[in-house]
Amino acid sequence: MLPEYMNPDQPVGLIDGVVIRRLKVNRDPRGILVETLRTDWTDLYDSANRPFAQTYFSVTHAGVARDEDRWHLHHHQEDRFVVLSGDLVIAIADPRPDSPTRGALNLFKLGESNGDEGQYEVLVPRETLHGFVVVGEKSATLINYPTRLYNPADELRVPFVEADVRLADGTPFSWDLVRQRHAPAR
Repeated sequence: MLPEYMNPDQPVGLIDGVVIRRLKVNRDPRGILVETLRTDWTDLYDSANRPFAQTYFSVTHAGVARDEDRWHLHHHQEDRFVVLSGDLVIAIADPRPDSPTRGALNLFKLGESNGDEGQYEVLVPRETLHGFVVVGEKSATLINYPTRLYNPADELRVPFVEADVRLADGTPFSWDLVRQRHAPAR
């Protein structure tokens, strides 16, 4: 069985180095304004150890995983993910040999269906396996504030079968398990 989504207000079992921050949605009759990265947020930004390098956004279609059978891993870069529209589930797994949370898997549901009080930013630490799948009926837009400029040599794609990330019951992780959790009742 898949683990529950991480609760930012009670992050029990959070992988070492992962940060989840609640974002404040400022709503008025004109629309919304949400601050997504500030230099005084020392949990997400530090000019020496966690700098700002670039920004990019991606739009991913409903039901699609960015790499269906592979994890992303960066040796030097950390990612800071925010979902601007739609809904997605981010998975982070910890393969680091010296980590106190080695073997842990965290799932985070980010997006508009969480409502104004449920908007979050997630920091993905270096050397952790990560990826996401879009859940719901529409495409999702994700913005990232990585700590380094994109460098293809720093980004690995690790096949699921090689990483061997498993659920508590021994079932191998797959995006299909996440999709099943979000499938409409029949």
